[in-house]
Amino acid sequence: MILYPYQKRWLNDESRFKVGMFARQTGKTFTTTLEIVLDCMQAELGGKKARWVILSRGERQAKEAINEGVKRHLEALGIACQIMEVPFSPTINALEVILPNGSKITALPANPDTARGFSANVFLDEFAFHADSREIWKALFPVISAGWKLRVVSTPNGKGNKFYELMTDDNPQWSKHTVDIYQALADGLPRQIDELKQGLNDSDAWQQEFELEWLDEASAWLSYELIDSVEHIDAGKPELYSGNPCYVGVDIGARNDLFVIWVIEEVGDVYWTRELITRRRISFAEQDDLLDDVFNRYRVIRCCIDKTGMGEKPVEDAQKRYGSTRVEGVMFTLSSKLAMATIGKQAFEDRKIRIPQGDGELREDLHKLKKQSSATGAPRFVAESDSSGHADRTWACFFGIECR
Repeated sequence: MILYPYQKRWLNDESRFKVGMFARQTGKTFTTTLEIVLDCMQAELGGKKARWVILSRGERQAKEAINEGVKRHLEALGIACQIMEVPFSPTINALEVILPNGSKITALPANPDTARGFSANVFLDEFAFHADSREIWKALFPVISAGWKLRVVSTPNGKGNKFYELMTDDNPQWSKHTVDIYQALADGLPRQIDELKQGLNDSDAWQQEFELEWLDEASAWLSYELIDSVEHIDAGKPELYSGNPCYVGVDIGARNDLFVIWVIEEVGDVYWTRELITRRRISFAEQDDLLDDVFNRYRVIRCCIDKTGMGEKPVEDAQKRYGSTRVEGVMFTLSSKLAMATIGKQAFEDRKIRIPQGDGELREDLHKLKKQSSATGAPRFVAESDSSGHADRTWACFFGIECR
């Protein structure tokens, strides 16, 4: 049985209250169930009985904790044991392992009722993913108040759960362990990071589950699931333009932000992305040339352009060339952003838009936009700026949909 240094640190930490945030597939459940088995064995050697309860996110995970954790450790130690499936309630069964001298390990799905039903040492496995984690916590803590130990492990799952509070609160009663994929690799865990990252193909999931970043999918205006649902292999191909009316959204950018033109062709009741043009650090003259080319190649009915700040002159120039009835300047305000973002999201939810398939930068850009509350409680939209932009593609898309 090979244990890496980070696993040994966790195993050898005898603190009563212990919480660990571990990257996926680094052996957090395996190591904690080993601690449980060793604790039971130590009790039995001293003529005592130990009592442990494992609360998992679901029935399948509870069975895995017993079969892939507890059972394997006992077999490796040559210890005979009895595993039984026993009814806990009319709808929930528990798995119990009974050791030769009466120590008992019980595993079952976590909810406030199961958390309330024992007096024992407790292991909360993948606690960030437990439904009603705060209610479970309130029900659980009196259970372990009489000197019992508590073990909590998980990967992050946003900030709206009790696990986030445990890991971030400054509470000296808790011994905290953090092991991201890079620490596990440095301690000898055999993993190919580039292969894993490319295979996952989801930067938010990588940051959260392997780099242990506190991401909150709930604040993303467009979820990955929503983005994936409107991707199509034929979207984003100018050669497939069929001559229908088009609507164009333009996000003006200079210096570090992108200049983006998003061309939408209306085909029936579906908005097909026909072309997505992105440029960085080009002159206003070059921006005008790109927009002129779009007007020449497509039957543009309306074009909405960001005229906030430096955008006023490009809007004025475009209106002179194509008329103020075809070109509209849109000021970025809290209310206009909310209106555009709401209409844009509705198009995604109703599957009324088609976007290019397999464009990683586009997916990240669309997912980057977050809705937050300001100090006054008013909604506002923010997006982190990085090398791929500042949600510039997203706003160009929303401008195009707004034109419709």
